[in-house]
Amino acid sequence: MSGLGLRKSAVSVAVVAVLGAAMAACGGGGGKSSDGTFTAGHSEPDHLTPGNTTSSYSFDVLSGLYDNLVGLTVEGKTYNLAAQSVDSTDQKVWTIKLKPGQKFSNGEPVTAQSYADSWNNAALGANAYEANEYFSKIKGYDELNPEDEKAAPKTGKLSGLKVVDDTTLEVTLTDKFNQFPYLLTYPAFAPLPKAAFGPDGKVPASFDDKPIGNGPYMVDGKWERNKQIKLVPSPTYTGPRKPKNKGYTWKSYSSAQTAYTDLRAGRLDVLQTIPAASVPEAKRLLGDRFMPRKMGTIDYLGFPLWDKRFQNPDLRKAISMSIDRQAINKAVYNGDYTPADSLLPPIITGHRANACGELCTYNPAKAKELFTKAGGFKGKLELYFSNAQPTYQQWMQIVANSLKQNLGLTDDQIAFRQTPASDYFGMLSKHEEKGPYRQNWEADYPSPQNYLEGMWGVGNKMTWKNKDFDAAILKANTASDQATALQYYNKAEDIATQDMPMIPLWTWTGQGGRSKRVSNVTITAWATGLIANEVTVK
Repeated sequence: MSGLGLRKSAVSVAVVAVLGAAMAACGGGGGKSSDGTFTAGHSEPDHLTPGNTTSSYSFDVLSGLYDNLVGLTVEGKTYNLAAQSVDSTDQKVWTIKLKPGQKFSNGEPVTAQSYADSWNNAALGANAYEANEYFSKIKGYDELNPEDEKAAPKTGKLSGLKVVDDTTLEVTLTDKFNQFPYLLTYPAFAPLPKAAFGPDGKVPASFDDKPIGNGPYMVDGKWERNKQIKLVPSPTYTGPRKPKNKGYTWKSYSSAQTAYTDLRAGRLDVLQTIPAASVPEAKRLLGDRFMPRKMGTIDYLGFPLWDKRFQNPDLRKAISMSIDRQAINKAVYNGDYTPADSLLPPIITGHRANACGELCTYNPAKAKELFTKAGGFKGKLELYFSNAQPTYQQWMQIVANSLKQNLGLTDDQIAFRQTPASDYFGMLSKHEEKGPYRQNWEADYPSPQNYLEGMWGVGNKMTWKNKDFDAAILKANTASDQATALQYYNKAEDIATQDMPMIPLWTWTGQGGRSKRVSNVTITAWATGLIANEVTVK
């Protein structure tokens, strides 16, 4: 996930700690209480400190604990949430005014300084926060993140942040950026209270156990690692997202199938993702409680371009054209997913049908021709994926079979490298993979810039570099109108598609479910996920 040419991913959005111990807590009858609360299931978050996570499972919790300056509707439209206004006359200097009277759950007032402190903390390279580069468009970011990682930063504060008064924050960017209001919807930009910082000015790791937010809920007790985290309505909350329930619990599961079993048995009230193998049964058993939804999540197959074996674009194109996306969709996802025809999902403005053209179309003959032109492939082809979902191994096995059948690779050449979900994202960030790897991107916010700059821009995981792509993104980001911006985003997409450093595979379809105890359950396609405050409990 990202929108700034960031090195972090939404898998980023999908990388989490999922330990076997989690299941000890998940078999009980949590979904059968009648106290006005409900339960929801997901994989274990990695962190709960804003700025230190890009995991969608962490966002599940953070969206209840924090109100960002700007919110997103279900349709993907921005609206002022904690902000009274977000304005700019030149798209470079932005003035943010807060709604008055807001408080954190511990009673501290929410001020402009609360945001400045939080953003400085996340942007400081020495803190090694996962969402660090989401702040890279703010002036002064480079000073907090010297190229020499061993060098001490020149300062601990972003020069582009100016606290004008308690309710006014002025933000100066390094360049014009017309998508800035969308960026402010991302969970990393939530505020932090003074209580979050220790005597040394740093946020201790223990803050993860009981984060203090400005949102509609607060933590009840503390985060029970690999088990659950309970949220209850915050007595200090004055915002527009007042809870219609008495709280909810996020239960951690190490197995998506076990979570579905608990939903089916009434021990769980909300499950956002039902395993693909169980979807036909879920449709039949749940009826109108089965919840399909459009999503912006795309699976990709990335290449470690620092390895000379993968630097030939013809090789990458050959692999793309040897993959039968539609056959995998039918075999693994019951035909419910959408084979990718673009680097962007259909729900994102800027998506063009068949933008990827023949390069995303199954064509074994052309694939073999390009493969031969590239000189074939020597050595071991290692395929990397996490254990977060059983479908990852299923479709990766089909991909391997296609590579053998269509390109002539042998059994001895292909090896699978399944990595625990808790370690997978760190492995990719450190460039430890030695072959093609599964990655996905879940919309941080509904903008083509979020996908293109985040996945293919400066700092991408493939180490891909293209000056023309970067120039097109810059023109799009600084365009004075949306139509012009889209033209340049599409141009950037065409450049990336033709070089194919990362292969788009398919767009997900959300397939969740709810128990009979709850209603008004809505799950968005954005980082907000479940709109928990709207859920009503019988």
